[in-house]
Amino acid sequence: MARRPDTRETVLLALELLRRIPRGRKVTAAELHAQLGSAGIDRDLRTVQRQLELLSEHFDIERDERSKPYGYRWPERARPMAIPHLSPQESLLLRLAEEHLKNLLPTRLLKSLDGVFAQARRNLGPDSTAELERQWPAKVRVVATSQPLLPPKLRPGVFEVVSEALYANRWLQLDYRNAAGKSAAVQVMPLGLAQQGSRLYLVCRYKGYANERSLALHRILTAKALPLTFQRPRDFDLRKYEDDGRFGFGEGRHVRLRFRIDKGAGAHLLESPLSLDQHVRELADAYEITATVVDSAMLQWWLQSFGEEVWDVRRNPAGAAHRPGD
Repeated sequence: MARRPDTRETVLLALELLRRIPRGRKVTAAELHAQLGSAGIDRDLRTVQRQLELLSEHFDIERDERSKPYGYRWPERARPMAIPHLSPQESLLLRLAEEHLKNLLPTRLLKSLDGVFAQARRNLGPDSTAELERQWPAKVRVVATSQPLLPPKLRPGVFEVVSEALYANRWLQLDYRNAAGKSAAVQVMPLGLAQQGSRLYLVCRYKGYANERSLALHRILTAKALPLTFQRPRDFDLRKYEDDGRFGFGEGRHVRLRFRIDKGAGAHLLESPLSLDQHVRELADAYEITATVVDSAMLQWWLQSFGEEVWDVRRNPAGAAHRPGD
């Protein structure tokens, strides 16, 4: 005999459903059931359907019975219940988080938070009395440090599968085409997701290998999460992977870099140093900069971007001192 849910479970389910029913569009019982599942709330579809029928009888919730499955929504004239209540400051935080983290969260987690994000949008909508919080998103921007590019198109379903496998520590089966146009079927252990400008990269290990690689998501032709899970390697640290310059096409090799740069072009390095151990020597018409950095293609591109305003570039192994005249 099936266990009858207690009063507390029933109330919590009702609150979750009330919070997730949108205004301005309809949602079906199946969609709400999927949202609950993504949030780790395990209820069968029939229970959700019964609860929605009951809620539509006692709250100002529209149930569209013209076609099946039924659609539910708060009417435009109604003020949806805020459960839990979000302050204007919390609503602002969630609005900014939704905008900037949408490519860095697993799809199912985003779906499970849809009701909270929708509430935050409503709280800062045209009818909101939180005027200053409502204005704030128009007052701040994250600006590009190089020529802006449109994001490459991802194939349908790739981000959803990759992010879910990364979240659940599951192996991935990929059809991947590299920059040279060569395609291959590979099994990979997903370890990290990084956004670099307009592009997304998956950091992973190929099956049978112990080193990491970065795969561009837009070059993944198909992706399938395998049932097999793995223990996340203790020797891998995504922050260290970044610090080693791996996203800048480096191999983690540090060098003691020295170069001279025109004072006009190099003034920003006095405010934003290349490293904590950066040393600056002021010359008549230039600065001589010495710093320990990761040697990478990105470093080379950065130096070349200054053209003739940078000269006398020297690289020594990290830890080796530059001798006068070097």
